[in-house]
This record gives sequence, C-alpha cells and structure tokens, in this order.
Amino acid sequence: MVPAVNTHRHFKGVDVNNTGARSTFVTVVAWIFIFFSGFGTLISILQNIMIQTVFNTSEIEKALQAPPPPGAPPFVMFLANHFQLFIVAFLVVSAVMLVSSIGLLRRKNWARLIFIGLMILGIVWNLGGLILQFTMFSSMQDSFVSAPGAPDMKPFFIASAVVSVLFALGLSGLFGWIAKKLLSPAIASEFKR
Repeated sequence: MVPAVNTHRHFKGVDVNNTGARSTFVTVVAWIFIFFSGFGTLISILQNIMIQTVFNTSEIEKALQAPPPPGAPPFVMFLANHFQLFIVAFLVVSAVMLVSSIGLLRRKNWARLIFIGLMILGIVWNLGGLILQFTMFSSMQDSFVSAPGAPDMKPFFIASAVVSVLFALGLSGLFGWIAKKLLSPAIASEFKR
C-alpha cells in the first residue's frame, strides 16, 4: 500500500494552492488612483503651505472682507470667505484617497468601502459643480450683456457649458462604473479573508 501524499503545500504560513485570484481591474484602478491622489496630496500640501505663509496677511483678509460685486451668486461669497477650508478639505480628501488606494491594492475591505464612498462623493461633486457652474455662467453672462461695448460672450459660455457637461457626465459615469464593479460579488470576494 502506497502512503497518501499531501499535495496541499504551505509556504511560510501562506496557502500556496489557494492564493485567490486577484483581478487586474482592482490592481489597475488602485495604481492609477495611487498616482493621481499622491500627486493631488503633494499639490495640496504645497497649497496649504502657501495659503498659511503667503496669503495669511492682513491685506488679503481685508480684500476678502470687501463686499461682493453686484449680482454675484451667494456661493461665490461663501467660497471667498471659506477658501482656506476648501483647500484643507481637498488635502484631506486627497490623503484619504491615497490611503484607500494603497489599501485597495493590498485588498483591504475597509479600503474598498472607503473607495466606493469616494467614487460616490466624486459623482455628487461633479454634478453639484455643474449646477454651480451654470449659476455662475448665468451671472457672468448678465454682467457682460449689461457692460457697454462688451464683446458677445454667449458662444464662449455655450462652448464652456457643453465641455463642462461632457466632462462632468463622463467622470460621473466612470466613477459610477468603478463603484459598481467594486460592489460586484466577484470583486468583493477578493477582499474577504
């Protein structure tokens, strides 16, 4: 009688025969977002240093206290009064994206869930940005029309609006597709222990 041979191999505590397939999709998405969010985090750090050193003067604060131009949308004034907060928020989002992208590459489930949340936030940001952009374009167009001797800017605003819509819808579609793929059972199974 021939003794049974154990074909199930282990290497330093890792099950070699059952390593689990890793999809190329997750790896590629993780590396792309590691690159972009790493670059975004670096730029955000530099922006925050610049805001805290160069723009943190009494002259800048006085300029920000000035009344808004007539007809300016309310969000423009809010943005002007809180621009430091937006710069810090961009740094936080970029850093969270970088960390979750690295976690995604390492197949951590918490990173997958955060990444999906950031994709949804990106969709909301893009679509909300479209609404704000149209409000601002409308305000700017009205100010150009009322200025004597101003050139006709309507074709420029129409072209800008078309490009903005295509860009926002394209990015929103891409982010939605990535989130949907990361929620699929086949991809989610890569992140289970």
